[in-house]
Amino acid sequence: MTQGSIPRRRFIAIAAAASGMPLLAARHPASALTPSLRIWSGVALGADATLQINHPDATEADRLIEQSLAEVERLEAIFSLYRPASALARLNRDGVLDDPPPDLLRLLSESQRFSDLTGSAFDVTVQPLWDVYAAHFARAGADPSGPPQAAIAAALRRIGHQRIVLDPARIAFAEPAMAVTLNGIAQGYVTDRVVALLRRAGIAHALVDMGETCAIGSHPDGAPWSVGIEDPFSPGSAAQRIPLRNKAVATSGGYGTRFDATGRFNHIFDPASGATSWRYKAVSVIARDATTADALSTAMTLLPLAQCEALVQRLGLAAHFVTADGRRLVQTA
Repeated sequence: MTQGSIPRRRFIAIAAAASGMPLLAARHPASALTPSLRIWSGVALGADATLQINHPDATEADRLIEQSLAEVERLEAIFSLYRPASALARLNRDGVLDDPPPDLLRLLSESQRFSDLTGSAFDVTVQPLWDVYAAHFARAGADPSGPPQAAIAAALRRIGHQRIVLDPARIAFAEPAMAVTLNGIAQGYVTDRVVALLRRAGIAHALVDMGETCAIGSHPDGAPWSVGIEDPFSPGSAAQRIPLRNKAVATSGGYGTRFDATGRFNHIFDPASGATSWRYKAVSVIARDATTADALSTAMTLLPLAQCEALVQRLGLAAHFVTADGRRLVQTA
């Protein structure tokens, strides 16, 4: 992106604010038949986001949308890597955070659980690897074979989810120069918090997408919500659509953020080797909640199919895999 240009996601947010109408026209195919369906589209956590809420009172629906967006903003102020005052940024900068926000403590505790479930394939302490790869490929004439192994090895010495000390009064790193990224789980967690807010308000039909998608009940017309799974070979278009009712779906894939033009190096890091994901083009996980779907779709991009199958059966999931050669595989419990 050139300096001064506006990415499409940001343009959507600007256009909505400039119009004075945060609620955009409904885009669901059946929305014309369901006038009680209110739809907001914009940006949350740096990604396209939508809320579809079925409510007979448009004013009340708009109020719930405003509350949902306020909740997203509150959580982004905790989890953002790029806001200097965020709780996560302060933890990464100082290596310790006293009186941590309960949501940060809870999400890091959940992250530890997913690390244990996946044999440490999911690990929020991989941020030093991001720094190594980003710095390497930002240099003019960067070696296309990737960062030096010595730099990767040095980053690996600062990685290990077991080295995060969690206590209600304090979060601390057990080793110096560690850093956490929640990019593999935070969007799912934020989606779940919005879902919880809407359920408490008595909403029985809604679709929440804060980077990951979760359905409350069915579509107001009685059918399941229809959710597209992105085509990794044609980002922005759906490779297939899946029915969703009281479940969540998340997709992870190295195609989303690439460090080099060929796509050999991407933003999903193996905490054991320091390499980036290569097994699959994309993995989508369907689970009861978006936090689980988000974390496990991230981890499964690094795991062989047999280990993924064990997780699918143990946790009652469904997983969709797209291989590098375009084959599509599905595992179900």
